[in-house]
Amino acid sequence: MKILPVSDPAFRPYGRIVGGYPVEGLLEALTKTPLPEGTEYVPKDETLHAAKDAEAVGEALFGGMPFQLGWCNGHNTRLNCLEYHRDSEFNLSPEAFILLLAKMDDIAEDGTLDTAKVKAFCVPAGVMVEVYATTLHYAPCHVDPAKGFHVMVGLPAGTNTDYRPVNAANVADSTIWARNKWLLAHPESSEAAQGAKALLVGENIDIAKDL
Repeated sequence: MKILPVSDPAFRPYGRIVGGYPVEGLLEALTKTPLPEGTEYVPKDETLHAAKDAEAVGEALFGGMPFQLGWCNGHNTRLNCLEYHRDSEFNLSPEAFILLLAKMDDIAEDGTLDTAKVKAFCVPAGVMVEVYATTLHYAPCHVDPAKGFHVMVGLPAGTNTDYRPVNAANVADSTIWARNKWLLAHPESSEAAQGAKALLVGENIDIAKDL
């Protein structure tokens, strides 16, 4: 799979590079968060919120709206799932990492998405990116297995916390997996085994051979 840098024009429909903010404090705080062998996600980490300039940066990123700074850390090379939110997500890491992305208009009328539509983009260490609300994404992938990744996940407050609708009015509603989280799982994923809608068709992409 071809892995493009986020500086490539091909990234523009999916997100943008965010500059101008003092992120040194956040980067330092991220290095102190856990690094599991697999992947682990924490929606909100008070250590990140307490980092130098973190509250000012978060307030600016979300235009004064309530926000949460959490992390997704570890090691990964597989797609497994794709998710989207009703808002942008901001990512930042002290290590380079790779995002596997698709677009909402890649979703077919029946709710499925062909994984052949997925693109890979590399985010350099220390560079913040905005992943648009119309972009499907999931756990980052590592560039260097020896380093793994410590990726900040900035989202509106409450996102990815416990919530499931009682009734699903349509296919989209049936994919709500948590608050402000719509999830399309690959049949081979652990999420599908837990009951997530298996709507990704095609290969469960693994970029290990492309690193």
